[in-house]
Amino acid sequence: MDTAVIFQIQSFLIMALIYFGVYVRKNRSLHVKIMGSAITWDIILILQIELSRSAIMKASKAMTNAMWLNIHVSIAVATVLLYFALIYTGRKMLNNEHSIRPKHKILGFSALVFRTLTFATSFLAV
Repeated sequence: MDTAVIFQIQSFLIMALIYFGVYVRKNRSLHVKIMGSAITWDIILILQIELSRSAIMKASKAMTNAMWLNIHVSIAVATVLLYFALIYTGRKMLNNEHSIRPKHKILGFSALVFRTLTFATSFLAV
């Protein structure tokens, strides 16, 4: 099996895990475990892609890359940045600082949209 297929399968499973994590968001303990696992797996997937394809080197040639690859990389980077913001706001909520909930909700929705777009553009960027 080609590595691209393995990466796409992993990406789909991560997305399914994220959607399930959103679905169980009312169950705080389960939500935290699922989302933490999904984010960790997604970052590991990025490292796998880097190690097998030298993705950072390819992405750094933005002027010569196909437009879809540049769009894909931009959305993927934004997704990871949103993950870090979500971890930060999620930790605050776990420490009973619930005033940050609206921001966490907006960041979460944004990350969900961006991760879905990352998955969709990954088919065009290859």
